[in-house]
Amino acid sequence: MLNVLRPAYPLFFASLKGNPEKAHLQSLDILAKVDHNRHKSWGRWTIQELERSFCVDVPHLKQSLWGMNFAHPMGLAPGFDKNGVGAGIWSSFGFSFAELGAVTLHPQGGNPLPRMFRIEQDKAILNRMGANNEGAEAIALRLKETWQRSPRTIPVGINLCKSKITPLEEAHQDYLGSFEALRPYADYFVINVSSPNTPGLRSLQGGEQLEPILRTLQEANQGEKPILIKIAPDLSWDDIKGILDLSRNYDLSGIVATNTTIKKEQLETKILKETGNLLVDEAGGISGLPLKQRSTEVIRFIYQQTKGELPIIGVGGIFNAQDAWEKITAGATLLQFYSGWVYEGPWAVRDILTGLQTRLQQKGLSNISEAIGVDN
Repeated sequence: MLNVLRPAYPLFFASLKGNPEKAHLQSLDILAKVDHNRHKSWGRWTIQELERSFCVDVPHLKQSLWGMNFAHPMGLAPGFDKNGVGAGIWSSFGFSFAELGAVTLHPQGGNPLPRMFRIEQDKAILNRMGANNEGAEAIALRLKETWQRSPRTIPVGINLCKSKITPLEEAHQDYLGSFEALRPYADYFVINVSSPNTPGLRSLQGGEQLEPILRTLQEANQGEKPILIKIAPDLSWDDIKGILDLSRNYDLSGIVATNTTIKKEQLETKILKETGNLLVDEAGGISGLPLKQRSTEVIRFIYQQTKGELPIIGVGGIFNAQDAWEKITAGATLLQFYSGWVYEGPWAVRDILTGLQTRLQQKGLSNISEAIGVDN
């Protein structure tokens, strides 16, 4: 039983901290092998054990959104499975949906190594990966094979990012190429214009540069797939208002709040031990606990500005049920996490869902949808 391994997880985590990216890739490789062999006896047994350990059925947490059913609010954030190698197995870890990517039109190797660092004192991760991925066509082929092997059982989204080699003025065509290649293999798409690790990308959050991207994608989409936009936590309130106006004008299906932050002054850790440099001088975005408060503030602001009419996927600093509850009551309909899952272990999904059920009972609510935005 996998549950017997739970006390050993911190030791396992500590053994991998020297090279987090290598450990990450090794884990994905193992999951891909399990998924590829799901019809063999050992693969079937492994998946059954995963589901027995990490999945829990909580009817009060079920919701329907964009014509899709979500068993509960907790999903896997993009960045963990950039190339979709584990796309067929994330439901076995208890996630109700998974977002793959970021995916770019052209394959790209990303930034020089090392480019991922665990900052344990702050329960944070610094990443400057640079949207390394195999490119839209290769990932589309992998997903086609995955869904032929085993039809997807949870909604799967794809995070789209601009290729580094594509000039900013041609970004709309770059996003369109990725969207067209991947459209048959995903349930929703997220426009990522907020990663700090692709030069100039965050400038696309401005109205004049964002508008052609939204117009081009929605003209091609014709209402077929939900399209959302992911924003940075470092935007001003006026900038967020501008994005919300564009979201209404182009009939976007929701907002993902938020991406990583480039602000590092609030970290207790001052020196990145792997490089010996001041953390504030290091390139890259911070995820994890330091992002929790700001992402919740942004969720609350969006909910208030839209009067709850634009669904929000909340992400940033979720480690436990209380963190999840705060984001839902601030206005998030769905949630994603990555850093919290890495630090707390794969049992975190189950623990959070059990905690959310307890809070619903304490508040006398019959469904999690009744808790969305109640703090407003």
